[in-house]
Amino acid sequence: MIERDEALKLVKKYVDTQNSVKHMIATEAVMRKMADYFDEDEDLWGIAGLLHDIDMEEVDYENKPKKHGPRSVEILKEEGVENKKILDAVLAHNPDAGKEADSLMEKVIRAVDPLTGLIVAATLISPDKDINKIDTDFVMRRFEEKRFATGANRDIIRTCKNFDMSLEKFIELSLEAMQSVSGELGLE
Repeated sequence: MIERDEALKLVKKYVDTQNSVKHMIATEAVMRKMADYFDEDEDLWGIAGLLHDIDMEEVDYENKPKKHGPRSVEILKEEGVENKKILDAVLAHNPDAGKEADSLMEKVIRAVDPLTGLIVAATLISPDKDINKIDTDFVMRRFEEKRFATGANRDIIRTCKNFDMSLEKFIELSLEAMQSVSGELGLE
């Protein structure tokens, strides 16, 4: 399996925008936390989270949403990443790509992807803009505001029920994970 350092080098090879890299690091952190919660392989889940959007600067998601995910898998295969579980999770994270989220890891990464964006947006409207100073209740209130962070698809986030986790617990664990990498995310 690809090591974390190699995966991060790949991300930086294909993704120039710092906010995009930070999103991928946030997704990695949350996936590691979820793997720990479910007693799964933290490295496997984390690498899938880190690599999930490697095509984001190449694929025009707005106009060609079905290509986001499949192109990531092509890039990863070209770069020698062969782990089927990682490739399937990367493909499944985008519902528009056409792959059902079948495994637990696939279901989790699909729900995690938009939640990280919501948590970042919530942090940026907090008085201190410090992720370590917000809590689950603050994020839950932002989640309920329909006009807030409209790009964070609430229906997809709510699919946490598909892996038997309440929305509140999902947000709590995700926030904790992102707080653990607040320095890398520039949110402290």
